[in-house]
Amino acid sequence: MSRPVGLAGGKSDGSATNPGIGPFGKPATRRGTEAWMLGFAAVIMTAALVLVEANQEQELTLAIVWYGLAYFGVFLIAHLAVRRWAPYADPLILPCVAVLNGIGLVMVYRIDLALAAKAEQAGHTYTGDAPKQVMWTAIALALFLAVLILIKDHRTLTRYGYTCGLIGLVALALPAVLPRSLSEVNGAKVWIKFGFFSIQPGEFAKILLMIFFAAFLVSKRDLFMSAGKRVLGMELPRARDMGPIVIAAGVCLAIFVLQKDLGPALLFFGVVLVLLYVATERFIWVLVGLTMFGVGCVVAYSLFAHVQQRVANWIDPLATYDDPGGGYQIAQGLFGLGTGGVFGTGLGSGRPETVPSANTDFITAAVGEELGFVGLAAVLMIYLLLAMRGMRGALAVRDTFGKLLGGGLAFAIALQVFIIVGGVTKLIPMTGITTPFLSYGGSSLLANYILVALLLRISDAARRPRKPTQPRQQQPAIAEQHTVMVQAPESPGGKS
Repeated sequence: MSRPVGLAGGKSDGSATNPGIGPFGKPATRRGTEAWMLGFAAVIMTAALVLVEANQEQELTLAIVWYGLAYFGVFLIAHLAVRRWAPYADPLILPCVAVLNGIGLVMVYRIDLALAAKAEQAGHTYTGDAPKQVMWTAIALALFLAVLILIKDHRTLTRYGYTCGLIGLVALALPAVLPRSLSEVNGAKVWIKFGFFSIQPGEFAKILLMIFFAAFLVSKRDLFMSAGKRVLGMELPRARDMGPIVIAAGVCLAIFVLQKDLGPALLFFGVVLVLLYVATERFIWVLVGLTMFGVGCVVAYSLFAHVQQRVANWIDPLATYDDPGGGYQIAQGLFGLGTGGVFGTGLGSGRPETVPSANTDFITAAVGEELGFVGLAAVLMIYLLLAMRGMRGALAVRDTFGKLLGGGLAFAIALQVFIIVGGVTKLIPMTGITTPFLSYGGSSLLANYILVALLLRISDAARRPRKPTQPRQQQPAIAEQHTVMVQAPESPGGKS
């Protein structure tokens, strides 16, 4: 049986992410490159705000200066923190996050202007979400700094693997068991509401559960490598070894049923399957997991009306356009994408506010309408670059836990984007998860900045030069040892 190449415990010199040599013979950290790219991201964000205000208000206001300075200040602090506590981290990860967060802030502000104008025509007042998004970004930065400062070595997380798993399961299941008045928003029970404040614990649960599964697979990897019976040319896992995957499938199905939301279940189960595959390099685990998940979805479709409604909206949103909970939202999003065409209507020139939840679940539809296919494709390429750089650091790090955790975190970003963009474009049934860094919402920003801090910590460990080891002094062979004649002491009687 072949051993997994990436996790076999072999030595790695980190050449895949070698930072190179800087001036004065010191290893290059590339923090200067990161600073220049963050400055470029600030220029892009400010220019986008100018276009929005020029097209919407026909004038420029001081709001642009306030948002631009707040954005620049937030990421300047983030850059200085990385320079201080993770100097060898990948220089592209933070700029990618900055660009995505900036585009999201611009789109939230742009939708605020449209909704404020619409409310003014109706004689109502509207409170914008952009200032709250800036506030949540600042709080997320505080968590980002805390993770970088407190977790100096990602391997220390293995000590708390089971604790993270327990807390993650509780956080994931808690909204499902709470009363609807405290947990349900738009038909999905994924929130915990405290009056004017609400939080989505599932965003944090995914990180905690990834830490647990990475630690668990490191300690029990041999268990998953054992093969059972051979069927149709494939070595099936032993029945007694399938407990973790069965538990994961059961938890996902329970979440899917109780929370009425496919997104968190699909994201959680997909990450578990990827961690299993990375740890064992046995595709049979992926096949077994997908089969179990597919059977669960078929059973849920046959038993629950809300699942049937989601599928009907996906197949033909126009057929359920006027139904309560029907395809109106999906159809409006598709109309917006079609209006944008290849190059878009221009920032501030579209009508993204006609789509329900345009600044949260359907923010990619707003981006596609005003920036077109080219702009939306560019945003997706930034997500791809972010995930690839995270994967690169995971592959280069020298410990197995770091490889699993970094790979899982990077894949979680890519899978989450696929799920939400696939739902908006009608590739898969629509779910209620957010687009990382783009969508308005505090829970998503907080959790994803924690995720990025962990990726930077793992990348720093992968790129950090090894300390030179002291050469061991060679002991001469026994044959080369000098012979020393020792004379026995004389006895009291004068005889030796």
